[in-house]
Amino acid sequence: MPNADNWQGDVLRDMRGTPPPQRAQSHGAAHGHHPAQEQQQPPQEQPQPRTGARTPGPSTPASSPAPATPPARTRRPARSPDSRPVVDSVLSGTARRPRQGEPAAARVSRAVRRIVSSSAAREVAEITRTAERIQQPVTTGRQIAVTSIRGGAGKTTVAALLGTAYAHYRHDPVLLVEADPALGSLPLRLGAETLRWTTADLADIVEPQMSLLDVTGYLVQLPDNAWLLPGSQGRIGAMLDTAAYERVMVALRRYFGVTVVDCETLPAEVARVALSAAQARVLAAPATLDGITSTYAVLQWMQGLPRHMIAGTVVVLTSTTSRPGIDVEAAAEKLRSTGATVHVLPHDRHLAAGGPLRTELLARPTRLAATRLAAEVFQLSQKRR
Repeated sequence: MPNADNWQGDVLRDMRGTPPPQRAQSHGAAHGHHPAQEQQQPPQEQPQPRTGARTPGPSTPASSPAPATPPARTRRPARSPDSRPVVDSVLSGTARRPRQGEPAAARVSRAVRRIVSSSAAREVAEITRTAERIQQPVTTGRQIAVTSIRGGAGKTTVAALLGTAYAHYRHDPVLLVEADPALGSLPLRLGAETLRWTTADLADIVEPQMSLLDVTGYLVQLPDNAWLLPGSQGRIGAMLDTAAYERVMVALRRYFGVTVVDCETLPAEVARVALSAAQARVLAAPATLDGITSTYAVLQWMQGLPRHMIAGTVVVLTSTTSRPGIDVEAAAEKLRSTGATVHVLPHDRHLAAGGPLRTELLARPTRLAATRLAAEVFQLSQKRR
């Protein structure tokens, strides 16, 4: 694994396409081929996906001559994992009723202003233009990586908002990938109830000849033609290596118009790979003085990378309180001076609660900001092939 103290140099090497240092790894392991697995007897139980899984064809009759070359063996996981609940049953009763994103008085005041002014027509026109930008067709699947430089920056919340917006406005399938196996919260944010197959599992299953129906049998179905690939089953110590991540992302790209990846925080190795392979990058940062300071330092460092890196990066400032300790707009302008695009996600009581995301409970400013963000990020992803 690269030295964490020199992760900037590792990212720069990845961005410029310089071959990484040779690792102590066999040729077979680098391609997902494990000799130790060949010595094991094939399991009696085959994995049973929820829908549409392919089954091996009928075997060759005994009277038929043996083929000159044996057919390629379909990769199968060693076992079929059991489904696990996203929230343990002993904790399910601790959640309170979801709150509206903004107080009732603010909602009433906003509704009155829209009635007595022409802002409603302007909002409708803006939403229509934004939706048209999100609905543009793609020739190849767009991959959007969301990360942060520290925990608690709202990274998973931003990923969930983006995936939900794309699934709502687009007609092709949308995939959300959790590349943060260390107890990531993306399934909880998206309202998933149970988990079974993970990113590491699918790396040993997915094959080029699979259909979309085959693949979605191993995914968690979400509303609006969206799908989720979890990073773990909530177990401590779950790992995801870069080879497995790359294998899954390359194989799944042709099935989904947009893929949103919820990465680990930097400088994790998988996060660096995801950022280098994505057509657009989103960096979530808390709207605090230390969050702005760290983010500004990262953007200054990115100015030394190829131009498309910072030009294809969007910073999202998230507020966990209604009164941040900084001037958010002034901080956003300072960050924009580096060449990055900056969006502000306003404080929202529903998002701050940390439970499943319900768009109908979001404050109207939050919905509009999330939709604008989704359109901006998608437009940036279209500029890089």
